[in-house]
Amino acid sequence: MIPFMTQQSLRAWWWAKQGLDGSLIGKTAREALLRAGWSRSVGGANPYMSVFARTGAPRASIDAEAGNLQIQELPSARGCTHVLPAEDFALGLGVAQGSGAETEIVNAKRFLGVTDEELGRLAEATLRALEAGPLDPKQIKDAVGGAARSLGEEGKKRGINSTLPLVLGRLQIEGSIRRVPIEGRLDRQRYRYALWRPNPLAGFGLSREEAFTELGRRYFSWIGPASLGHFQWFSGLGVKAASEALNPLGLVPVAEGTDLVGFPSDVDALRSFAPPKDPVYNLVASLDSVLLLRRDLASLLDEEDSGRETATATELSPISGLQDLYSNAILDRGRLIGLWEFEPSSGTIAWTCFVERNDALKAEVARTEAFIRDQLEDCRSFSLDSPESRKPRIANLRLLADREAAPVR
Repeated sequence: MIPFMTQQSLRAWWWAKQGLDGSLIGKTAREALLRAGWSRSVGGANPYMSVFARTGAPRASIDAEAGNLQIQELPSARGCTHVLPAEDFALGLGVAQGSGAETEIVNAKRFLGVTDEELGRLAEATLRALEAGPLDPKQIKDAVGGAARSLGEEGKKRGINSTLPLVLGRLQIEGSIRRVPIEGRLDRQRYRYALWRPNPLAGFGLSREEAFTELGRRYFSWIGPASLGHFQWFSGLGVKAASEALNPLGLVPVAEGTDLVGFPSDVDALRSFAPPKDPVYNLVASLDSVLLLRRDLASLLDEEDSGRETATATELSPISGLQDLYSNAILDRGRLIGLWEFEPSSGTIAWTCFVERNDALKAEVARTEAFIRDQLEDCRSFSLDSPESRKPRIANLRLLADREAAPVR
């Protein structure tokens, strides 16, 4: 442990840096993402939940920001899709180069006989088709005709049915096109594609190495102090490349005996940081950046809770053995104190917690429950999550709640 801090105060520091302390109430989604970091999007509700937990913003205002390009879902770190603020569009695309769709293209060329020439022709045909306005994938396929081809049974086995998704992915990473949610919502996976003009990468002059240094600068502003390993996971870099990316930032060890490093200004601020004395509760999604940026659940647990169990996909497992939660999290000043899931059939949140249920905690559960029920209708963790697949997790949460002698509503 850091000599001048307790685990409790370090957790609270991360929580406060993430804007979960109330300092972002009333701010926009763009402002929240600038402060807390890019929000992982996999067809679930995490982008909405991340912004709501910090700002209280309704879904309509978040959707409006996406509609006017204040925020956008893009391939970014590790080639994975995140919702980014406008200031980071170019950087997100910059660090996505060579990953995601490009990796799929390499495999398609190696194993499925796809050529650069046919992908080039298809890209040109796709861009011509989109000159008339946004189109969904079927409309694009109809418009490009024979320029797109099926990759047959072997392609299906590799999860690449045709050449069109390869080109759509490449054009997104290049900044030539962007996805437009058909229903205007970030928790759906039905899109049209539109030309992106001006291309956000126009004038982006950073080399790959410089782009990852800038990613490191943002990363440590979102969640520092953190370790090289934490940043390596988020960035998708190897150990050597991650270390080289961080070298120009002037990060310093927080203290002897720890691998956590941060900006000198943060280390100084840590020494005088005082966590709130009274509980402050947050309900966040399992992919929230306070959890996902470092993927270090153990650091968010009190020692007395390390032996507790959590609901996985179908069973109960020790929480200390997991990197990621299967259910969503309840936090108190950064400490993981409970788990929750939304049950659409009843319109309620099923939850269990490690601490006594008080009025403030119940009020935060009710506030989050109303937001999901009235504005989202459901709270999927990812695109394939469904009310049916969630039933075993909800049943296990109720079992855990019974064990805590605190029945779930």
